[in-house]
Amino acid sequence: MPRDDLDIRPIAPDDAGEVLTLQRAAFVQEALIYGTPHMPPLTQTLDEITAELGENLGCVALRGSRIVGAVRARQDGSLLLIGRLAIAPDQQGGGIGTALLDAVERRGMDAGATVAELFTGSLSEANLRLYQRQGYAESERVPGDGGIEQVFLRKPLR
Repeated sequence: MPRDDLDIRPIAPDDAGEVLTLQRAAFVQEALIYGTPHMPPLTQTLDEITAELGENLGCVALRGSRIVGAVRARQDGSLLLIGRLAIAPDQQGGGIGTALLDAVERRGMDAGATVAELFTGSLSEANLRLYQRQGYAESERVPGDGGIEQVFLRKPLR
């Protein structure tokens, strides 16, 4: 899919309803990989997302008026913590994730962040490939249930 018709803008609390719908649709695949629907992106409420978006460096990707991708980020000192990258299932594989990561990293740098960090589960091979293609390197693995690990990755921003 061409990225030239993709608009990226900062995420806002008014986006919460559409972001919730997008997030749930996108994370169903992850739930199937991990064999559980009890993942935070699938159980998060509209009120929780609305509150989270109040002070967030995240971005949304739009095709026309439809939000087709979203990512959240917040700054902790010089660290940009990136999370909940979600792409509409019918839009995956078209570069939206890459475009959103680039945009959120720029917002982080503008706010003074020098390093970006994100994480994914050890079974999320497509996510790991995307993050590594974007210059992220594994920094830590945290053991979880059933032998599944949380994989943390970092990237210098400057």
